Amino acid sequence: MDIICLVGKSGTGKSYRAMQVASLYDIDCIIDDGLLIYKGKVVAGVSAKKEKTKMAAVKRAIFYEDEHRMQVKEKLNELNVDRILILATSVNMVEHIIAALNLPNKYEVINIEDISTKEEIETARRQRLREGKHVIPVPVFEIKKSFSGYFIDSIKNIIVRDNKKQNVEKTIVRPTFSYLGKFTVSETVIKNIIVYIVERETDVLKVDSIKLDNREEGIEVAIYVTVKGLCTLNKLAETVIKKIKEEFEHITGINIINIRFIYKDLKLR
Repeated sequence: MDIICLVGKSGTGKSYRAMQVASLYDIDCIIDDGLLIYKGKVVAGVSAKKEKTKMAAVKRAIFYEDEHRMQVKEKLNELNVDRILILATSVNMVEHIIAALNLPNKYEVINIEDISTKEEIETARRQRLREGKHVIPVPVFEIKKSFSGYFIDSIKNIIVRDNKKQNVEKTIVRPTFSYLGKFTVSETVIKNIIVYIVERETDVLKVDSIKLDNREEGIEVAIYVTVKGLCTLNKLAETVIKKIKEEFEHITGINIINIRFIYKDLKLR
């Protein structure tokens, strides 16, 4: 197995540059902050960016815990890849990861300074220090369930692989251990946002009550409504549910697992 290691201090833009390096070396498999990423998808691991303290994040990133380590090792054995890219803050961290995952102790090191300008590194560090932003080299839809309740955004750029241009999306999160991390939205606020969206979109449905089921990956929503007029319910519900999901997730950062309408005073014609 060929191992390429992208090394640089925290907040210097390693995760941002990961796909560029992976494309250059024809690598499909990336290890970054406790995650095993294969062809743009998270296939194993737990993100260190979810940890509540920096110390816990470091332990997660070097696969300190047995269950986490075994999960990633098993997936690596299953994938049987020829090349892997490891992102790390130092060569010492690389050694810890390689030892934990039983990888070959022979690797090539690329320093972030070799592929980024001083200005780019300073910009990355400024965003980390002032805004608490961390990049994960996977699309938002791949990670949003794991980061429900966190500030999430995305960035897109173009890389060239196999002589073809590819649009690559990366996710930006603010972890709990940064000054802007996970936040709490009260149940009352959640319900008020949903009521507002429903009653703005249609005057046929009146919201009577809302039931929320909180889960680690997000919330399930049951909306009890009175039907006040004639309409094609399936089509209307589909439109309103789409609006709720889009706007609510954008406003709060909370992932909606599913939404159900429960109808009252429904007359079939």
